[in-house]
Amino acid sequence: MQMLYQSATDWEKAPKKRIMLFGMSGLGKTYLSNLLRSEGGWFHYSVDYRIGTRYMGEHIADNFKREAMKVPLLRDLLMTDSVMIQSNITFDNLSPLSTYLGKPGDPAKGGLDWDEYLRRQDQHRAAETAAMLDTGHFIGRAHALYGYDNFICDTSGSICEIVDPTDTTDPVLTALSDQVLMVWIEGSDAHTQELIRRFDAAPKPMCYQTAFLDKAWSDHLDELNLEPEAVDPDGFIRWAYARALAHRQPRYRAIAENWGVTVQAEDVARVASAHDLVDLVSKALAR
Repeated sequence: MQMLYQSATDWEKAPKKRIMLFGMSGLGKTYLSNLLRSEGGWFHYSVDYRIGTRYMGEHIADNFKREAMKVPLLRDLLMTDSVMIQSNITFDNLSPLSTYLGKPGDPAKGGLDWDEYLRRQDQHRAAETAAMLDTGHFIGRAHALYGYDNFICDTSGSICEIVDPTDTTDPVLTALSDQVLMVWIEGSDAHTQELIRRFDAAPKPMCYQTAFLDKAWSDHLDELNLEPEAVDPDGFIRWAYARALAHRQPRYRAIAENWGVTVQAEDVARVASAHDLVDLVSKALAR
């Protein structure tokens, strides 16, 4: 596929450097984005923030209101427009989005009905697709409003769930290839084990393809001999997470091989400046 920068020289000499970071959450995408933003000269476009505010904000707020309507005092206040309920999503706190996505299983433990869970997953995939296609708009906006020529797109870990990296006409990847250099942050086996350890300690909802979820759900029910309403929500998403890493890895790799370049998470951890990142990407292009 044609890339925005064809060589290390093209990248180094480019007056406008535009990249998109992708890979599993926890490997350095947001670390690098925050670093470049804090140094100045780079515009940070957070796809998760865009999803949670522009495309899922109303769904999230309505869910808060639905719960509040169960409380007589809050119901009366809401019915008279006496209170306002909204989420407070920031680049560093995306909890309202995760909470809305939810986990399937026992309602007594906060679990969602399976069909409702899949409906919210569908909403997130549509929102993520739209947010990714907004990248070009934000590149133009960053320059026109703020004078930024350098741009970093900090993607959601679930980008690999909304594209087909083997399709040369994939609409999202085709649009992005003209706008940014796609850079995969690849983790090692040690990183994978650390991600699993972190997830076990604090499991959070994630977005996956329906086919992956259907199989995972069916296998989990069969393995534990459970009815859907008896599933422990945290138990299911913990059980599915290691499978999700294995499911996503070849998809990330295909995006990098067909549309972009790869850097290693251990090298990302050593980046301390914009200069370091430019050098890291240059080496990836040279390979």
